[in-house]
Amino acid sequence: MTSATDSAVAAHYTTGLLVERVKAAMQKAGINPDLAGASDLAAGDQFHTGGLAATEHLIGQLTITSDTRVLDVGCGIGGTSRYIADTTNAHVTGVDITPEFVETARALGAMVGLSDRTNYHVGSALVMPVPQDAFDIAVMMHVGMNIADKTTLFSEVARALRPGGAFALFEVMLGDEGSDLLYPLPWSTVPQTSHVASPADYLKAAEAAGFKMCLETDRSAFALSFFEEMRRKNEAEGPSPFGIQLMMGETAQEKLVNYVK
Repeated sequence: MTSATDSAVAAHYTTGLLVERVKAAMQKAGINPDLAGASDLAAGDQFHTGGLAATEHLIGQLTITSDTRVLDVGCGIGGTSRYIADTTNAHVTGVDITPEFVETARALGAMVGLSDRTNYHVGSALVMPVPQDAFDIAVMMHVGMNIADKTTLFSEVARALRPGGAFALFEVMLGDEGSDLLYPLPWSTVPQTSHVASPADYLKAAEAAGFKMCLETDRSAFALSFFEEMRRKNEAEGPSPFGIQLMMGETAQEKLVNYVK
């Protein structure tokens, strides 16, 4: 069952004809969709701060082989799951609340020949359509900002993981400055669907679900450096036609400016 909040979040991320727009943007960027591999999509399918570098940093801390069963929580258009499948040969299952994202993830997976190692489902991260104890590793990148109930989020991930499984996440969290956020933001147009929390809140929810902290890294400096480099490149060359703005609609620039602030 889809809640009103789930519908509002999905509506925020739905921009229309995304598969067609991604293909058109690829062609403008000099990428032939008929000949593309997973690495060719990296400039535009990593819908999180830091793009591919952030994905490599997170996944590089995990031991994933072709036998590893991986769950991508809030998979978006499948950038992270395709990276894992392409670089490790593991099978990855993605779940996302936005039907258009799931449709696009499936289409892009087929485009680059990864349909046999990726599969995607529409569903809430709080009630995922996956079996219990089905995965060795779960990953989540920039999803928790839309979820108020962090406790249920972590307990649902724990349900999907086998005993002893690992959960790696890269999230936008509140710092010491407080919560005076400006809207719209990449993950929310209004405060009602934005649930940014502190690292302490995440840790509390994780421990309540039975997780133990193995490693924590503050990536704030990395994030600010990423956006500064993006600004410089855009000023010098203009924005790339194939970039994360495809998932943010006409207010992409305003969302990014507010996020950096």
